[in-house]
Amino acid sequence: MTDLVRVDSLYKYFDIGGGQNVHAVDNISFNIAEREIVGLVGESGSGKSTLGKTLLGLHDKTDGAVYYRDELLPMRYNTADYRRYSRKMQMIFQDPYSSLNPRMTVGEIISEGLLLHRMMNAAQARDKAASWLERVGLHADHMSRYPHEFSGGQRQRIGIARALILEPEFVVCDEPISALDVSVQAQVVNLLSELKESMGLTLLFIAHDLSMVRYISDRMAVMYLGALMELGPVDDVYFKPLHPYTQVLVGSNPEPDPDSERARKSTEIIGEIPSPVNVPQGCRFAGRCPKAMDVCRAQTPQLKAVGGSQSLVACHLY
Repeated sequence: MTDLVRVDSLYKYFDIGGGQNVHAVDNISFNIAEREIVGLVGESGSGKSTLGKTLLGLHDKTDGAVYYRDELLPMRYNTADYRRYSRKMQMIFQDPYSSLNPRMTVGEIISEGLLLHRMMNAAQARDKAASWLERVGLHADHMSRYPHEFSGGQRQRIGIARALILEPEFVVCDEPISALDVSVQAQVVNLLSELKESMGLTLLFIAHDLSMVRYISDRMAVMYLGALMELGPVDDVYFKPLHPYTQVLVGSNPEPDPDSERARKSTEIIGEIPSPVNVPQGCRFAGRCPKAMDVCRAQTPQLKAVGGSQSLVACHLY
């Protein structure tokens, strides 16, 4: 399969003054093939959203490289870069309540990108926006309404239509279901899966819910404190996790069956996630890991293949 996106030793630090930096994304390398969905999971504060935004140029890169179809993307985007690359790469944001302009009608929100890129005139853009409203399960007669008149699930559908109306190839879905009721989450995930197939999309799907990630993704990547801990085929990572952090993360994911959930032995991570300002030496999970060895506290493990598995893992146990 041809790689659509390739990430090579990517860093994103945020300067907080006093010579200190938040290590949000720390030496991450991976690839996403055409028409593939990579699910990205990890605790809050692990750097998932920052990674997604840095891939799209919404955050400047501190170091490293991102390639799109083997083209090296700029370290820092200017206006012309945004105009060029936003046709090909889009983002569906986490919060459907704050990501839509409350002063614009739904029709204006969805068609705005078409007009900014001068892809068609106003009448054509309005017709296409109405068509996309229907495509995401809403009605064309909603065009003149405002975001506050819709539920959270409907707003997220509007956000999906806004991102996909430009017909991009790559979409970062930044926790698109976390603000929604459970009953609506499956609808949105099914819609994304259907649009992926019909449009040939490539997705980076960021989420907390491992079950949803397993359902929609081809591969799963696990982040912790700015670094990749494990990456592999989604069923391998979910059912045969290699990294102790992934094992605890999967073990803490609730079972959908109430009887199974009651009978299951609860799993939790001891301790607090370290500060991304003062990242510990060695493996950043060592301080909370039940299997930590002396080498884990001294040397940073590199992401590597494990014999007999298609997964890559950053762990000294292997």
